[in-house]
Amino acid sequence: MSVSPLAGASGRIETGAGAAAAVIRARAAEWDAPLVEEETRLTLHLWGCELRLIPDAPGARVEITGAERRLVLTLQDSATQMLADEGVAILWESVALGALAPGLALMRVASVRPVSAGYLRVRLAGPEAARFALRSLHFRLLLPPEGRAPCWPRIAESGRAVWPTGADALHRPVYTVTAQADDWLEFDIFRHAGSPTCDWADRVQPGAEVGIIGPGGGWCPDARVLHLLGDETALPAIARMLSLAPGKVHAFVRASDDDLGPLVHDPRVTRCDDLLGALHDLEVCEQSHVWFAARDDEARAARRCLLDRGVAKTAFTAAAYWSRGATPAD
Repeated sequence: MSVSPLAGASGRIETGAGAAAAVIRARAAEWDAPLVEEETRLTLHLWGCELRLIPDAPGARVEITGAERRLVLTLQDSATQMLADEGVAILWESVALGALAPGLALMRVASVRPVSAGYLRVRLAGPEAARFALRSLHFRLLLPPEGRAPCWPRIAESGRAVWPTGADALHRPVYTVTAQADDWLEFDIFRHAGSPTCDWADRVQPGAEVGIIGPGGGWCPDARVLHLLGDETALPAIARMLSLAPGKVHAFVRASDDDLGPLVHDPRVTRCDDLLGALHDLEVCEQSHVWFAARDDEARAARRCLLDRGVAKTAFTAAAYWSRGATPAD
């Protein structure tokens, strides 16, 4: 069944239907996404959308439907790419040729101001601001190289978003929405040497155009007991989850009292230099969720620690927010 481009997308696979089905099954397992297998179709439920693979000898039809056009286009982009990686091409009936990549919003810089010795707060204004705080904590900030006009990713004839490369390649760090309204959002940048984002924030002028893409990165875990552990790069996300957590929450943060700001007086927050030591000492129960974010080697160590203690993979998050020798994310 063909559907309107505003509500869905339809296409055809001429050859490789079996390989396409195998890829969809593998991705459903990897992403822990619901998959319904029937004699007449394979249906993947993802991001509020349905992707259906319908056998139609000698190939198959591909249909995507969803309530939000942005998410339909995102799934179209992802499906095109994941099948192309296995040598399977989808011939879409229509694509939003030349449109900005799904989830990309162009915003204007409203202000940049210091909030502590270690952080700058950036406010961006634009009509799409509100959706970047819905059920996801993070977004990617898209910055062109200094001195070059931005070249934004756009949808090509294949249905995939094509990103600029070479001299026009975008810097794409991840940040946490710290506050938002209908027409603006704010995020905090941790000051550190060698950061392209810090350099941008120091020179950018109000009114400058900037791209952000998302949202993404999950939401505050819905747990009766939530343990949060992180360094300075994770502080914005921890502060956000402290405001969202529905149950008991305790945070261990490696940051200065000045950077903690009002959180230094929050009884749920403990300043901690040894995050892995604090993790080892945690009392974890069946109703707990452990969220840990720091440098990549610490995140790996945290994951090993929790698995060795028998904590289920679904009961913890261990995220690498930056790597040694690389720019921290936040």
